[in-house]
Amino acid sequence: MFHAVLFYTFAAVLVGAALGVIFARNPVHAVMFLVLAFFQSAVLWLLAEAEFLAIVLVLVYVGAVMVLFLFVVMMLDINVEKVRGGFTRYAPLGVLVAGLMVVELVQVIWLRGQGGGAISGFQPTPEGYSNTEALGAVLYTEHVYAFEIAAVILLLAIVAAITLTMRRRSGLKQQNIASQVAVKSSDRVRLVSMPSEKRQ
Repeated sequence: MFHAVLFYTFAAVLVGAALGVIFARNPVHAVMFLVLAFFQSAVLWLLAEAEFLAIVLVLVYVGAVMVLFLFVVMMLDINVEKVRGGFTRYAPLGVLVAGLMVVELVQVIWLRGQGGGAISGFQPTPEGYSNTEALGAVLYTEHVYAFEIAAVILLLAIVAAITLTMRRRSGLKQQNIASQVAVKSSDRVRLVSMPSEKRQ
């Protein structure tokens, strides 16, 4: 019963944070709401005794990805009014997608409840069980090809991002490390010989 109360409490906060991401007027506030949503998701993973997924969610998404998003949003001069102008334009599509997700969730919950094996609460894991080991066993055996394809796609994305960043553009200042290292003192400093002057 206590686990169920905790689950519904954190789930309610998670839904509120997700709504805050959508309806926040300030982009920085939206990013902070998303950080809160990730934290609540990590707590739900902890309640399900999936500690590895919870810590990965906090370290990778909150600690790296969301900090990067926050810095990008704060550095860019975003015209909030211009961004808000297209909200009503895409609102019907968003409502349609949200409706489909709600219908799918209701069907999953209803089918789970009608299956006869409905779980009344969180089932404790057996002694010595490691969700990290179980996840690795499934990931590197049953889904090894999908894992390798995802790794190749991410590698291509990294290479593409570096290529787009390193391309030559007009007005872009670039460093020439070889010329900076090979510079001599005579190229930077000019010694001038002049007679000394006596102060009046």
